[in-house]
Amino acid sequence: MNIPRLVIAGTQSGVGKTSLTLGLVAALSRRGLRVQTFKAGPDYLDPTYLAIASGRPCYNLDGWMTSEAFVRELFCRVCSDADVALIEGVMGLFDGADPATLEGSTAEVAQWLDAPVALVVNAHGAGRSFAATVHGFCTFVPEIRIAGVIANRCGSDRHADWLSASLSSASLPPLLGAVKRGALPELPSRHLGLVTADAKQFSQAVLDQLADAVEAGVSLDKVLQAAQGAPAIVEIFAASPTLTISNELRLGIARDDAFHFYYPDNLQALERSGCELVSFSPLHDSALPPDLNGIYIGGGYPEEHAQTLAANGAMLESIRQFAAKNGVIYAECGGLMYLSQGIEMLDGSRHPLLGLLSVWTRMCPRRKSLGYVEAVLTRESLWGQCGDRLRGHEFHYSELTSLPEDCERAYALHYRRSEQPVAEGFQRGSVFASYAHLHFASRPGAVAHFVSRLKSSIP
Repeated sequence: MNIPRLVIAGTQSGVGKTSLTLGLVAALSRRGLRVQTFKAGPDYLDPTYLAIASGRPCYNLDGWMTSEAFVRELFCRVCSDADVALIEGVMGLFDGADPATLEGSTAEVAQWLDAPVALVVNAHGAGRSFAATVHGFCTFVPEIRIAGVIANRCGSDRHADWLSASLSSASLPPLLGAVKRGALPELPSRHLGLVTADAKQFSQAVLDQLADAVEAGVSLDKVLQAAQGAPAIVEIFAASPTLTISNELRLGIARDDAFHFYYPDNLQALERSGCELVSFSPLHDSALPPDLNGIYIGGGYPEEHAQTLAANGAMLESIRQFAAKNGVIYAECGGLMYLSQGIEMLDGSRHPLLGLLSVWTRMCPRRKSLGYVEAVLTRESLWGQCGDRLRGHEFHYSELTSLPEDCERAYALHYRRSEQPVAEGFQRGSVFASYAHLHFASRPGAVAHFVSRLKSSIP
């Protein structure tokens, strides 16, 4: 498969990778190119922006949560009708899950896909030292091919010429472009980082500003030339490459401003396994869709909409009745908060919710958890048998006020920065909730087990 591809990586977090990638996607799309986007790492938020910019779903490529075979299969499958693929990196190029290897890093994804890298460097206040920084990245892992450099926060045209000359004099990859300080519009932010993108706050006007800023400073022809320098990639299909939807099972998916954190490949894996995905809104609908075998409530911002969620008594009662009939309910992070007794806000106010877990959740002034997790099943559950393993991540600002004593613990959660596993994965009957966001598409056995539980659920 010969797909032009380029990784947009940074020397560190905060150098402008997201804004530059969005500008490149928008600018290339204006040329009429079909741009397939990806995000390295587990992040849910950047992909929402990239999807709007490209008009296509954005997929995560994560070496720690998944595998090389899965990353390559997913990449080849979704790029089949694209003209070019852009992969936004995570943190710095070599930052990942391990300080001594490429595991979980942008560089690992670039290596697996044999993809050239455009390195984004903060040029503010830099002269010839700019070249020294690039030299270090080019030689640190020589197998990672840096095809060009983008200087962000450049001072002037003369400054850009100086930076270009410094690279040339050291026989380093060329400057693909330089974006001046203040040229890129600010993207909104909130306590979890970037706000999830929607058409209101990430409009076509903002996209045009990003595209204009990038086009003014970056050579799109050089960017495409770098992407076209990627060698052909061997197509592999570790799982079914085609999407065949049968209506054998109906799975409700909570989708609205409160709940919308889902990996698209997770949902597609469920579809390929015979699930019809039926969207519903805990915020606005008065009842669940009819004839569901199960519901999946992902993460999001329930705390931002707690009052409205609590006021929708009809939906709360509909879900409680579904649970009482042994309907399968799977909830992650924000979904767990929705299943709890309710949310206690920072000001002490409380908003009662489903009450399917016998504890409250409360918001914390600082981030409670961020990082990769491995879930080892300690009993049979929705996702498999005792001893099975799945990987995912956590990112939340809330905590349980206590442990739900009326629930079984199905997981031993292993965190990267702790040797002591935590008993988690709260299971009571057909209700299952966890703070962990699992990447289950890369574990076909887990998907099959989940689907088998749906089949044994209510009609």
